Amino acid sequence: MVEIPDSLQLLYTGQLEERNGSYLIEVPASAVDQGTLDVGDPYRIAVLRSNTTAEPNPHEEPSQSQDAPTAAPSAPPVDEGEIREVTVESVGDQGDGIAKVERGYVVIVPDALPGDEPTVQIDQVQENVAFASILEDDQTLVS
Repeated sequence: MVEIPDSLQLLYTGQLEERNGSYLIEVPASAVDQGTLDVGDPYRIAVLRSNTTAEPNPHEEPSQSQDAPTAAPSAPPVDEGEIREVTVESVGDQGDGIAKVERGYVVIVPDALPGDEPTVQIDQVQENVAFASILEDDQTLVS
């Protein structure tokens, strides 16, 4: 099992490409647009081979699982409008609280500090991060 450090800034799937004699893996523009990454800053990159591109065995009957889409495991584990309790683990470079939920998915919580356990509403969901706002104690939660 791979250990994911608390300093993880971005997690996504990409392909290695050759361009002009160099090899590169493109970073999604959304990671820069939403402030997860800053152009020009140094980052450590880990590359893990994905097993999802394996060729099917021609001697094996196709199964339901081979034909079924595999989008569900990679879909974010939160939905916009969802209300949940989170535990803030750290503070990001912009000063916002960082909480992690299922599969290490990152939820950004403004005005939160490490150790806080606020009830939040998920405001915006991206492929690799969600942005939430803290619900005040006097707000009524609607199921």
